[in-house]
Amino acid sequence: MKAHDGMYIDGAWRPAAGRDVIDVVNPVDEQVIGRVPAGTAEDVDAAVRAARAAFPAWAATPPAERAARLAALRDVLVARKDEIAETVTAELGAPLKFSENVHAAVPIAVAGSYAELAATYPFEEKHGNSTVYLEPVGVVGAITPWNYPLHQIVAKVAPALAAGCTVVLKPAEDTPLVAQLFAEAVHEAGVPAGVFNLVTGLGPVAGQALAEHSGVDLVSFTGSTAVGRRIGATAGAAVKRFALELGGKSANVILPSADLAKAVNVGVANVMSNSGQTCSAWTRMLVHTSQYDEAVELASAAAAKYGERIGPVVNAKQRERVRGYIEKGVAEGARLVAGGLEPPREEGYFVSPTVFADVTPEMTVAQEEIFGPVLCVLRYEDEEDALRIANGTVYGLAGAVWAGDEAEAVAFARRMDTGQVDINGGRFNPVAPFGGYKQSGVGRELGTHGLAEYLQTKSLQF
Repeated sequence: MKAHDGMYIDGAWRPAAGRDVIDVVNPVDEQVIGRVPAGTAEDVDAAVRAARAAFPAWAATPPAERAARLAALRDVLVARKDEIAETVTAELGAPLKFSENVHAAVPIAVAGSYAELAATYPFEEKHGNSTVYLEPVGVVGAITPWNYPLHQIVAKVAPALAAGCTVVLKPAEDTPLVAQLFAEAVHEAGVPAGVFNLVTGLGPVAGQALAEHSGVDLVSFTGSTAVGRRIGATAGAAVKRFALELGGKSANVILPSADLAKAVNVGVANVMSNSGQTCSAWTRMLVHTSQYDEAVELASAAAAKYGERIGPVVNAKQRERVRGYIEKGVAEGARLVAGGLEPPREEGYFVSPTVFADVTPEMTVAQEEIFGPVLCVLRYEDEEDALRIANGTVYGLAGAVWAGDEAEAVAFARRMDTGQVDINGGRFNPVAPFGGYKQSGVGRELGTHGLAEYLQTKSLQF
């Protein structure tokens, strides 16, 4: 059993205001592995008060010193990377190698990028007879999801601290243990008391209290579009800043000139990664009608290789949600060519890697975010048809384009209504802006664009 009995508030672990707790369950064997306090509005208020009290001094701290604290935090995360990977594997169910290479390594890279950026960012600019100052927004309420638990924490907390903001974090209730580990790392890195605070709890209780708190100046939320709408409405009513990273239904467009086998294999791997629990996953594969049958065969064969390689989804509710979409796909006429309702194991929250063929753009499985290892393969007639299908959802978070000529791929990508596109399998870049168009969100994370979310502008004229 891993747990702290309290909340990390004002630089120390403090008892929770209430007695309710949250059990942390390992999705692989359904056993309880930890327990954390279920925070209340009282706990949130204490954390916000601590963050408000710490804000003036932290905002006035020279950027170079803030950068040094972030570099120290990165170093602590590096020293504890094995523990991070093991913790994420235990509470999320991700295979250990994936946890090492992604769940531990990516947050370390992001923390390092903000340590460097805090030391070099132009917080003061000259524009004619004006001096423009970029100043921290204030207290940030950060609400993070379970699918990439430490990455999403670092992607919010690191730029907020680099900007001079203070933070109250409410992590997902399914994966709170790595958040507690992160709080320990913050403390070990010497971040001053009150600059970072952690309240574990349920979304409708602690999360809502944090989003609605009058002492919070900006709410940064990653999660479902439905919850994001409510947070946006609440923040808007209070004329409060907010940043939302929400759902996705990203298109993987394979143009006829592309290396079909490579594009399909990489596309399947992208969808199966993290058991499909990735908001930016390329869950719609668009293939020209002349290559469609071959692509379906390739995708089916590729998916079959993941049966014993991917982990479970996070909990029983998510498993039933994904199974419900598979049932709906079959009912609406999609052809199941891999996977389906039969789980690869009886124990744990596993879902078989699934591929649907003969999917039409209006089907539910082609429109709604499933958040599981399910790929839909759609056919298109020509480039304009492909563009219509790619842009034909309410989402616009990510995507991919494959072509034999890079310029051809870029030309198509420029016409896609989405925030980030990988060209011919382009590698992940921890400083590239990440965020969506349409109902995929508001604002950006990572790099200079992510830092800008936590800054406000003041100009002085001379």
